[in-house]
Amino acid sequence: MRTQHRTVRLALAALLVAAPATVAAAGTVHAAPAAGTVRLAAVGLDDPHKKDIAMQLVSSAENSSLDWKAQYKYIEDINDGRGYTAGIIGFCSGTGDMLELVEHYTDLKPGNILAKYLPALRKVNGTDSHSGLGSAFERDWATAAKDTVFQQAQNEERDRVYFNPSVSRAKSDGLRALGQFIYYDAIVMHGPGTSSDSFGGIRAAAMKKARTPAQGGDEATYLKAFLEARKVVMKQEEAHADTSRVDTEQLVFLNAGNFDLNPPLKWKVYGDSYTINS
Repeated sequence: MRTQHRTVRLALAALLVAAPATVAAAGTVHAAPAAGTVRLAAVGLDDPHKKDIAMQLVSSAENSSLDWKAQYKYIEDINDGRGYTAGIIGFCSGTGDMLELVEHYTDLKPGNILAKYLPALRKVNGTDSHSGLGSAFERDWATAAKDTVFQQAQNEERDRVYFNPSVSRAKSDGLRALGQFIYYDAIVMHGPGTSSDSFGGIRAAAMKKARTPAQGGDEATYLKAFLEARKVVMKQEEAHADTSRVDTEQLVFLNAGNFDLNPPLKWKVYGDSYTINS
């Protein structure tokens, strides 16, 4: 069960700020290897194994568990003003991404068990209301979660709204797997967009303090500026005020210089300890 530190997304906000017209190649954003040596290309977060690690890391904070695949069936109102929070990434009935998920599921499988709730989901969007949903919706969500098509829909909406845009943006900024994860975790909590409390706003604040590697800046210096800017935003809302997912998770990896996010990984979130060995 998720803690009351559950994250909030604003999935209807505009997507990430546009990428620069020119993106520095991976070989130019970091120091060149010594003569006579060959540097292997780093594996990005979109590598299947790295992506699974990212999902486990997010789930440790979102669900107090590394078993992210067990969360397809999760549904709960955590009293954060966003209605129901559900699924592997915390789709919310009050912020639009749950509606878009069920619409996508219905495109993939017309007449599915959740399709009948689309009118109600459209009415409650933007509110914390359960009108037309309630316990019947909760039961049907759990039933739908056993359907591989619904699992596919959750995976695809996670990637479309959160994972792919954040990883793409991080790569264009010259960031390796750790930086890509730092961007992804931020967009999961704060949502896409350009407002000061969204992912785009946090990135803009960080870029006022440090240059990205693609701009010739130091990767560690920039990521520390990004995490500091994120913590400022987190502390503005009670539900986000505990910054341990930054302090005792992401900064642990950053301070260790683990830019490729290679296991073994050991961290804490909200006081709970976790390990990924491989």
